[in-house]
Amino acid sequence: MGVEPANYTKEEQYQQMEADDDIDRTDSEVIFHIRQALKSASSDENDDYNELIGLLHYNDHLSPEDVAMLVTSLKALSGAVSCIDTVHHGSLLDTIFNMSLWSYGPEVMDALIELIISLAASSGKYVDSCLDMLVCNFTPPKRFVEALKWPYGVAKKDHVLVRVHSALEYISGLVPLAPSRLLPIVLQRMPKVFNNLQEPVVVLFVENMFKLESSAIGELVGRRMLIMAVVDLLIDFDVEVGWDDILEENPQKGIFEMELEDEQILDDEDDDDDGGEFVRETSGQRRLWKNRVTDKLEKLDSLMVTTFEHLKYCKENGRLVEVFESLLQSFQITVLNAYKSKFAQFVIFYACSLDSEICGTRFAEFLADMYICCSFPPLTRMSAVAYLASFMSRGRFLSTPLVVNILGRLAKCCSDYCRLQSGNSDPKVHRVFYAGCQAIMYVLCFRMRSIIDIPNLKSQISGFPLSQIFTSHLEPLKVCLPSIVEEFLQQAKSANLLHKSGTPVFHDMLESELSKAFGGIERLDMFFPFDPCLLRKSDSSIRPNFVYWSMVRKTYEDDEGSSDEDVDVFYPDTNRAASRDEGIVESFEDDYLDEFNDTLNRMSITPKDSMLKSRYGRNSHTPMQMPSKLRPSMSPESSL
Repeated sequence: MGVEPANYTKEEQYQQMEADDDIDRTDSEVIFHIRQALKSASSDENDDYNELIGLLHYNDHLSPEDVAMLVTSLKALSGAVSCIDTVHHGSLLDTIFNMSLWSYGPEVMDALIELIISLAASSGKYVDSCLDMLVCNFTPPKRFVEALKWPYGVAKKDHVLVRVHSALEYISGLVPLAPSRLLPIVLQRMPKVFNNLQEPVVVLFVENMFKLESSAIGELVGRRMLIMAVVDLLIDFDVEVGWDDILEENPQKGIFEMELEDEQILDDEDDDDDGGEFVRETSGQRRLWKNRVTDKLEKLDSLMVTTFEHLKYCKENGRLVEVFESLLQSFQITVLNAYKSKFAQFVIFYACSLDSEICGTRFAEFLADMYICCSFPPLTRMSAVAYLASFMSRGRFLSTPLVVNILGRLAKCCSDYCRLQSGNSDPKVHRVFYAGCQAIMYVLCFRMRSIIDIPNLKSQISGFPLSQIFTSHLEPLKVCLPSIVEEFLQQAKSANLLHKSGTPVFHDMLESELSKAFGGIERLDMFFPFDPCLLRKSDSSIRPNFVYWSMVRKTYEDDEGSSDEDVDVFYPDTNRAASRDEGIVESFEDDYLDEFNDTLNRMSITPKDSMLKSRYGRNSHTPMQMPSKLRPSMSPESSL
């Protein structure tokens, strides 16, 4: 409620009325002047029109009088939109649509937004330009990017974006076709890998895409397409980051990268406390210090964190399952067969970790269905089962009964295939079958102990036709990756899992020509996509829900340390690891390097030397180890 006039003296009331009249007269004069300027645009005497355009261009060091004049002019234009046309006022429209909200204070921003809304509502021919102007304001001008690091910059960002998204929603209410026009504009303005934009700009644009996706008009705009567009962007950055930026290739070494090598991981230069940001290093991976990490890699890492944050927000607001279906569709179309995808797949891994019962189960069954269904191309089925094996091995959040159920489906599929085949094994002909066999063995290398520790699950897996599969005439043990075969057989022997005519099937396997032929020289079809994430910021979100080889209880080892019954793994160092309920690694940011070193130092998988080490050119002091990462393929991009 306002103050009653009776509280003022008559003289004060008269002075106030005079002041209001002056303001009204001033506004009326400006509005009249604006209309006259618009009319003069088509005449030779168009100085007023050019002066108006110059006023709208002016945005630096505005005095209070300048601000008042600009606000009044913008409001006057809002009331005169019916007098504006593209023929005579093209320069004026271009100026308006190129104005940046980031350059002004709240009063000017509000007046400019009012003008944009008025233009959009006045004529259908301005809708696209108005929407495009608002989308362009998703990000600041270059000169303002650095300010985003500071509180005043963050405050400015909030002031701008709340107006932008409110305007988008308001226009969508006034113009029914606006939402359908908005999506192509967003996709066109979306950052591209080759644009060489600064990291904050790329991340901020994607943040606005997610804000739009979760807004009241998200469904009208196209939520699924927005999610898929972000995943496409992640893949674009992912494939642009060459393995040469991450791996130090050595063609003389084994084709698989190991989770641990018996060598010093960090040398003296790693001890410099210069705040260098390192992503991760394993055998054959060179250090990724802040001054050496490519710009694209940093952008990708930040974009993935932004995506994780949005997924967490969706989970908190009960929308994760809905968004997950969009992710799943995008995964099938974009990620599954992406050439050399290294990091983008962790988006769906993280989503599954947020809701293991629905999303985790859905993803596992989706991949299993794709492998079992013969209508999919062979390479797609092989990729699906590779993702499935890696997912079930690395996902701490997946229940053991689910893993057993999926393994049973894979075993039945492989067993049925064996019965229908005759003749000698041919890796090229039976490659889908061998991919399934290798997936079963890989998962059991990680999960066998946790399965046999539960009597009913042990009984269930003992009923699987594993012996028939692995001793069949197709001889998968001679074709699949030897190091996986050896570890699987070692654990199977200890668990008394494989039998044929009462005799355990166990012997050292050498890498044969069949094995080489199955994977090819580069073995792309044996890639395990969910190997440890090499991006530091992204890894901090993945790590609490991820199984490292050091955590796995093997059937041939005695129990050591503490165990986690739900996760089916144990932590070698309980002082550095949090339980599943805690959800995070204690003091992760402060102790990242130390913790990583401790983890690496416990990642050897086989407890004794192997005949295979000579096949990989290892010295007599280096034990054979479980493979984690396949050296990236140099096969044609169409391969997988």
